Amino acid sequence: MDNALRLKYLEAMGIDVWVSRTSAQAGQSLSSPVTVVDNALPAMPTIGDWDALQAEVANCKKCTLCETRTQTVFGTGNKNADWLLIGEAPGQHEDEQGKPFVGNAGHLLTEMIRAMGLMREEVFITNIIKCRPPRNRDPHADEVESCNDYLQRQLAIIQPKIILAVGRIAAQTLLNTDLPLARLRGKVHSLNNTPLVVVYHPAYLLRSLPEKRKAWQDLLLAMQTIKKSED
Repeated sequence: MDNALRLKYLEAMGIDVWVSRTSAQAGQSLSSPVTVVDNALPAMPTIGDWDALQAEVANCKKCTLCETRTQTVFGTGNKNADWLLIGEAPGQHEDEQGKPFVGNAGHLLTEMIRAMGLMREEVFITNIIKCRPPRNRDPHADEVESCNDYLQRQLAIIQPKIILAVGRIAAQTLLNTDLPLARLRGKVHSLNNTPLVVVYHPAYLLRSLPEKRKAWQDLLLAMQTIKKSED
């Protein structure tokens, strides 16, 4: 992507000054990951597993969220993607449309993806749980546990080169930690031997415009990390 087009998407994110990759990464540590989480993945999936998994999620009744949802939100995008973005849980609009990250927050996430030189269709986007919690409350531990197998099977099929944990709850859940977001971002973690970078949730960025510059630095870190893995 040329600089002019990238600047267009950065402007859409609310960042009106280009931050070079070199300067943005000054002071960033790309040494050993600070958090390593190893969840046992299922055996190598077969070609038919994806459709079977999606159907299983659509009919899931493992927890009480099945009683209040409109529909499950399995995720959207490329099931062979290099980039896997994992958020917290569906909200009202996601529950209605069956897609993750729609509405204003979803629009900003799309612009963030484009600023990295990608299209939304090239990545895969999902959540740690597949049903909307009532009144958009935080997911309960039993709900996360009920959905964990689905997420692990998605990971096994997609086999991404990098994971973006979108927001505090997703980051804390995936990394099995209670550390605040401020201490989790700006570093490269590992989940099942896959690099993981923590980024701000776009809904938070819409409320906290000055943090968008930090969000771009997190995306630069992720871009550098995946580039190193490909070298």
